[in-house]
Amino acid sequence: MYLEIVSPEATLFSGEVTSVTVPGINGEFQMLQNHAPIVSLLQEGKVKVQGNVSLDEEYASKFTKDQNGNTVLEISSGTVELKDNKVIVLAD
Repeated sequence: MYLEIVSPEATLFSGEVTSVTVPGINGEFQMLQNHAPIVSLLQEGKVKVQGNVSLDEEYASKFTKDQNGNTVLEISSGTVELKDNKVIVLAD
């Protein structure tokens, strides 16, 4: 599935991924290929991305890797939309 992570400054990441885990306001949840359409508010926490993630050098410092090999971005709030295997995370 295709993921875009957009901040007020720039698009931090765009590309194909295996899964995305986000900190929803009712708890953390994961989205996989062919997930049902969803729109949700996000709270402070970590966006975790699985897959072969290639980051732009300009924004790579905003991301870390966790012990499971996920690429992680800390956010303070945001929204997520998933439709037709395209995930858009609007992150603050």
